[in-house]
Amino acid sequence: MTGGLSEFHEELRAVARKIVGRPPSALGGLEPQILDWGALADAGLLGLEVPEGLGGAGATFAEVAVVLHELGRAPGVGPYLGSTVLATAALLLSDPGPARDELLAELAVGTKMATLVLDARTTRWDGPTFSVAPTANGATVAGRAEWVLDAAGADRLLCPAQGASGPVLVEVANTGDGLVVEDRPLADGTRRVGSVAAEGSPVLAGWPLPPGAVDDLVDLAATAVACDSLGLMEAMLEATVAFAKVRHQFGRPIGSFQAVQHACADMLVTVEVSRALVAQAVDAVASDTPAEERRASVSRAKSHVGAAAVEVCGKAVQLHGGIGYTWESGIHAYLKRATLNRALFGSPIEHRRRLVRALPGSPPC
Repeated sequence: MTGGLSEFHEELRAVARKIVGRPPSALGGLEPQILDWGALADAGLLGLEVPEGLGGAGATFAEVAVVLHELGRAPGVGPYLGSTVLATAALLLSDPGPARDELLAELAVGTKMATLVLDARTTRWDGPTFSVAPTANGATVAGRAEWVLDAAGADRLLCPAQGASGPVLVEVANTGDGLVVEDRPLADGTRRVGSVAAEGSPVLAGWPLPPGAVDDLVDLAATAVACDSLGLMEAMLEATVAFAKVRHQFGRPIGSFQAVQHACADMLVTVEVSRALVAQAVDAVASDTPAEERRASVSRAKSHVGAAAVEVCGKAVQLHGGIGYTWESGIHAYLKRATLNRALFGSPIEHRRRLVRALPGSPPC
């Protein structure tokens, strides 16, 4: 991503790949990898963006993107996106203080998990769906949100809410009174989403949100999903090429047939274009890029990669032949994850609409 950090990023990639696991170079063993949370914590991968004084590495989203890429290649099963990425980013946007710093430190070492209560289907924040009310003993929060990533397994829920003087981020315990968290069924078995309903749930802590903070988090989330989708595509391309070398038909490897070569070449071109777009989006999110320019980079990446990952994983199924359609091949897990990723934090058509709306003189669409 950032040229001066390329050597460090390669070392980070190697560490992440060793912990998360990598699909083999030929068919077999493509099932999703359950994340070893303790190993991720020991390697410092849970606290990359957490300040050094709180037990983290003090890095940027560019380093987190490297890990997200490897999680897509596995694909990794665990709350990394909800807890390590979104919850940490939300806390870093709030003012330092004992409650915030303590939770960040716990997230960095893996003793607690949190998630940002934000509908994962959105491309922009239309305002709080939760509200805070003062009480004699502090404050309570009420509201509801659907499609919240990693909600059921989180120890703490971070809810953007409407406070007395504007939007705030409030911390709520997952076991708090008046709180109902329910898992929602998904075809993709590698991710979890759930609904969160609060009715007078006690607020553990709260922090004012700066203007545009939640929209920034949505852009970050969309970029994170694009990184994951890129990893899926790369893994499927590598597995397909390896399979084409060892699978024989008519006494020859199928990789020697022109139709298969052209299909793999198309996959490679798609992956390379996606890699360039994701790199631009990551750089925009990780740096002080102006908001309009950042949003354009994010939408270009998410709109292209969201659709491209489904296309590449679908071709992988086809090029593996009959075995590609079986449960045992494991390829279905990549296709299902790519399909869900396409919808998370904005579908391709929604992000393309956002790009069109940003053009001078564009009509509403």
